[in-house]
Amino acid sequence: MSITKTKYGMWVLVAVWLTAVLLMVGCASKPKDALKVNSLPAIYPDYVGVTIPAGIAPLDFNMTDEAVSRMYVTVRGSKGGELTGSGEWAQFDIDEWHQLTEQNRGGELTVEVCAEKNGQWTQYKAFSIYVSALPLEDFGLTYRRIVPGYEVGGNIGIYERDIHTFDERPLLMESAVPGRCFNCHTANRTNPQQLTLQIRGDGGGTMVQKDGRQQWLNTKTDSTKAAGSYAYWHPDGRYCAYATNAVHQAFFVGTGQRIEAYHNFSNVVVLDTQTNELLLSPQLMTDDLEIFPAFSPDGKWLYYSTSKPCRVPAEYEKVKCSLCRIAFNAQDGSFGTQVDTLLNGPLTDKSYTLVRPSYDGRWLMYCQTSRSNFPVFQTDADLWLMDLQTGQTRAIGEANSPQTDSYHNWSSDSHWFVFSSKRDDGMYARLYMACIDSKGKVGKPFMLPQRNPRNYYAKMFDSYNCPDFTKTPVDFDVRETHRQVLRDERVQVKIRD
Repeated sequence: MSITKTKYGMWVLVAVWLTAVLLMVGCASKPKDALKVNSLPAIYPDYVGVTIPAGIAPLDFNMTDEAVSRMYVTVRGSKGGELTGSGEWAQFDIDEWHQLTEQNRGGELTVEVCAEKNGQWTQYKAFSIYVSALPLEDFGLTYRRIVPGYEVGGNIGIYERDIHTFDERPLLMESAVPGRCFNCHTANRTNPQQLTLQIRGDGGGTMVQKDGRQQWLNTKTDSTKAAGSYAYWHPDGRYCAYATNAVHQAFFVGTGQRIEAYHNFSNVVVLDTQTNELLLSPQLMTDDLEIFPAFSPDGKWLYYSTSKPCRVPAEYEKVKCSLCRIAFNAQDGSFGTQVDTLLNGPLTDKSYTLVRPSYDGRWLMYCQTSRSNFPVFQTDADLWLMDLQTGQTRAIGEANSPQTDSYHNWSSDSHWFVFSSKRDDGMYARLYMACIDSKGKVGKPFMLPQRNPRNYYAKMFDSYNCPDFTKTPVDFDVRETHRQVLRDERVQVKIRD
């Protein structure tokens, strides 16, 4: 008994000691012997001067210098409040961060960084993080994570992330549908109650989900060249537009470029999800390549890109997409007969793709590149903005980088947008979010927050693409998807007469 009690007493002492150590670490005081310098800290991610929404996950960061062993960071609000983070990286408590950002909505946070290297502490010039007065009330993001390789497979996954915490969960992994490629998961204006995605390969098909019920369709017909992809919902939820095409890849040798992706055919169709009929328009079924459809917020227009056919991949530099629109009548599912060209690719020697109208009807955001109907692999891909009240366009210089910026989507209130960018290293696409006010002014974007971000991204060999906001967590039955893919039974869509 005495031995047992002694061992028990030792464990109690150890527990008390560990608790004391943790408390001392958590309550570490600011270094008093720090050398003050008049330069900003070099941090990863670059959160200097970014604009964030109140309630976003904490903006943890590292020093870019890996020789730094410890950090001590103080964050003060212009409207009150203060918190600290210390350790190997700047780590902040979620609840304290939320409280501080909510308290300083419309104000700014001043961040003071002290870092220890080789036993010497350095205190850097403080920097600001701006807290927008505009809220971001959506639950989170959905996106696909994929190794940037050039083959089918590779543990592809569609994920959901709570942007107010660090919680991430997979919605669909390749392990559930082995050997298949899937992408283009698309909700209706951030509402996951209406969702569609496509699976390619054996057992492939188009899934249309409404209120948790999956329906699997074969959207290829004798009148169309391929199944649907690059989807976009009509705001009333009855119709969904798709491009029918196939993606191909070509590789460069000795040019400094890696890959060119292209389509050698593409048309746009609209699916009536109530009748499982495809609605076709001769203006959208030409020998040109119509691609990337998107309905206007009022549902009266269908935007898309189109390019003249050429001998790809040999003539890949000749692919110049124009941005167009055609009228759509949701009452009877009919199209207009006139096509409006908003931006003329061949005339300006540019290519305009991935149009995304803001849900409040004010803006069109799109990608501009020197060529291609597949901007993801174009280094010069930039985000541009068209004011639908004036027709004026401009590059979003506040958000663009020298590397690829693309795959953008709007928050439900149209005051925030998410996009993928390869600005880190030119290879891996990461997610960034930015604020836009009613006049079109855009704040400096910030990278999707992660715990110990340098370590997180160094160990993750995935690129992010197809990001979108989601109002609520996605209700998705992966077991049903697995059964449907293996069962390979599809409802055949028909062409409406």
